[in-house]
Amino acid sequence: MKHRGTEGSHLDQFRITEAIVGAAIEVHRQLGPGLLESAYQRCMLEELRSRGLRTEAEVPLPLIYKNVRLDCGYRLDLVVAHAVIIELKALEKVPTVAFAQLLSYLRLTDRRVGLLINFHVSSIRNGIRRVVNG
Repeated sequence: MKHRGTEGSHLDQFRITEAIVGAAIEVHRQLGPGLLESAYQRCMLEELRSRGLRTEAEVPLPLIYKNVRLDCGYRLDLVVAHAVIIELKALEKVPTVAFAQLLSYLRLTDRRVGLLINFHVSSIRNGIRRVVNG
């Protein structure tokens, strides 16, 4: 599952992440904190698509272990433009392992950039963290 470079340059990834942040701000402004992660996921999917970004939800992530493809039930919350993985949370405190989880997803898919977005915050800017592979 190699995807590095499918959407072009770092500038493209910057523009995509900038659009994702704008979408997260809009969703948070409309809904506020306190809902389930699944509600934010559906709204982010709608908001990103309305902005013209090709976005997929619940993308299966198989593991390749010793040349064997294993379906372990992992799913990527959102993938935008085949380039950026979004991991969504709706937690009072995001555990440190969530960053490692997103970094693992980036490595497994050979993607460079991911965003960890926690909607359970009073200001969404405090809930967005960029994670870079390599």
